Amino acid sequence: MKLYGIPNCDTVKKARAWLAENGIEAEFVDFKKMPPSAGQIEEWLSQIPLESLLNKRGTTWRKLDAETQAQAAEAEGAVRVMIENPSVIKRPVLDKDGRFHVGFSAEQYRQIFSK
Repeated sequence: MKLYGIPNCDTVKKARAWLAENGIEAEFVDFKKMPPSAGQIEEWLSQIPLESLLNKRGTTWRKLDAETQAQAAEAEGAVRVMIENPSVIKRPVLDKDGRFHVGFSAEQYRQIFSK
């Protein structure tokens, strides 16, 4: 099981704390040190809608120029934008048994780990 994100992201911190409190071990992969590959992002997109994976509310997105933002309208362009700017990927991304989940809420994780 892997948890992808950025260590100083509040949502990632909450997810990591929840996992620790529930005795669940997950390898943490830091986007800053190991950016996801195109194949990895495409695999996530096979289960997570683009609108959910691409974070258009964060500062990184707002700092992108209009042309770059426009490229992200289609999956292929969005993958390129996410590779070049991993901070626009909504965090965290959880890989549990080949199933991918994005974001964090205690309720969401309770459901994921009760299966």
